[in-house]
Amino acid sequence: MNRRYLLMALAIACVPILTLMGCPQTEPPSEGGASASGTSSSGATAEPGQTIEIAMIPKLIGIDFFNAAERGAQEAADELDGVELIYDGPTEASVEDQVEMIEMYTDRGVDVLAVACNDPNAVADSLQRAVDKGITVITWDSDADPEASSRAFFVNQARPRDLAETLIDEMARQAGEDANIVIISSTPTATNQNTWIEHMRDYMNQEYPDMAEAADIQYPGEDQQAATMTTQDVLKANPAINGVIGLSSNAFPGATQAVVDQGLEDEVAVVGLGTPNAMRAWIDRGEIDTTVLWDVVELGYLAVYVGQAVARGELSPGDESFDAGRLGEVAVEGDEVILGEPMVFTKETVGDYDF
Repeated sequence: MNRRYLLMALAIACVPILTLMGCPQTEPPSEGGASASGTSSSGATAEPGQTIEIAMIPKLIGIDFFNAAERGAQEAADELDGVELIYDGPTEASVEDQVEMIEMYTDRGVDVLAVACNDPNAVADSLQRAVDKGITVITWDSDADPEASSRAFFVNQARPRDLAETLIDEMARQAGEDANIVIISSTPTATNQNTWIEHMRDYMNQEYPDMAEAADIQYPGEDQQAATMTTQDVLKANPAINGVIGLSSNAFPGATQAVVDQGLEDEVAVVGLGTPNAMRAWIDRGEIDTTVLWDVVELGYLAVYVGQAVARGELSPGDESFDAGRLGEVAVEGDEVILGEPMVFTKETVGDYDF
């Protein structure tokens, strides 16, 4: 056997031995992934010039609110160089389905996960797993438990206190400072809505002590028809109610429909959070006065800007503001990026927005 073939044979024979012995790691762990100390961070994970793949997971797909967020998210992805967007979510507001999707995109190895959480605690372990794998994790619309999930930032549509005060001020204006109200939420685990309710109660006690909840908070889920039926039942059981607050883009139109179906639109004020498109017909007919929200298109847009900036190391803890494309400078408060002030859409302005 000549020398060349002898060396080849020896090299092949050594492979199993080297495999059993193990081999030194020749590449460092990805930045932002699990470190030698066992800690992890959902900070910068992308190399300069690398295309960023963002998996953006809403609470559910197929409703006006999250359709509008998708439009803004895609506009941001198209505007930014090197960003690929996947917008995908469960067809129902199911925590289990959302966790399954988080796990799927974690295993796929996307660069960024941006999640509107159906439950702050149930998704936390899955988000932590993504962080441990070196994926940048942010939340938007509804937060996860910050510590348990290790998410980097929460993209908040508005400061919770500002939103709560806007809703209560609208109710006081329409139904009186001593209104008897019921709150129609979605699910009892919706982080954002629970936070708003806490601030609403504090603000009522402070500014409108005669305003009271005449019925327990109702949780019909993210289902407009269920919200209609629930509101009907509550109004029949509590005739003293003269104000209904709907806290989701399904709860508000569902509650409005219930009031109109019972012919109570002149007796019961309905205030809440709904997209201009969903609430326009009732506003135009004078059956409700306003809808309160934020620009959902811009919320989706901002979430993509934040996700890619964190992944590229352009947004970090301690920053106080952030340049977000067409939105200009937006406020960063701790680990939250704030879209802005709540918007009140009236008969004069509701037609100016298409979402």
